[in-house]
Amino acid sequence: MPPRPLHLAYSSPATDGDGDDRRIAASAERNTAPILAVLGRHAPRQGRALELAAGTGQHSVAFAEAFPGLHWQPSDGAADALASIAAWRRVSGLANLAEPVLLDIAEPDWGLRHSGQDLVFVANLLHLISEAEALSVLHGMGQALQPGGTAMVYGPFRRNGALTSEGDRTFDASLRRQDADIGYKDEAWVTGMAAGAGLTLRAAEDMPANNLCLVFGKAG
Repeated sequence: MPPRPLHLAYSSPATDGDGDDRRIAASAERNTAPILAVLGRHAPRQGRALELAAGTGQHSVAFAEAFPGLHWQPSDGAADALASIAAWRRVSGLANLAEPVLLDIAEPDWGLRHSGQDLVFVANLLHLISEAEALSVLHGMGQALQPGGTAMVYGPFRRNGALTSEGDRTFDASLRRQDADIGYKDEAWVTGMAAGAGLTLRAAEDMPANNLCLVFGKAG
């Protein structure tokens, strides 16, 4: 199944005419600091970190800079996103931030090809993909993590089957008009599917704009 770069639909070019490929997503600018706070409470300080659906690359730079002991590997399923991520990496000059890699979360057992991770992080993806693809994300996270590792999933969710704000209802409806297979996933469904992938919920952190950050651990 070809990747669907829907996350890039909500970003804008940040070029100034000199060949700078960096893109800017307003949502990433807004949520970086709150996500960093959650990472500060739950992320390992050393080891390997894999970021899925890194999008513009703004998060990749901010997180790698905040955690110099983590070797941060950004990835994305859209080839045109890699240029922006690579450009942010070049400008940052961070030694612990790797070149981005193409990773299609719909491919079976993608996690085995990226095994040995201490942290796997994804933001604002599950509502943009189908349930089957979301299950592939969670299954792959379980495969990619080494025992004792941490998985973090940030974004908007249904709560007990319901959308709990007018903004969420409007956004979910707009997504489903684009594709009936996508839209908000229920928090309980995500935690249940994660459990089936060997991931135990450690925390569900309330975030701004009615989002959640779900923190999972893999048994050591």
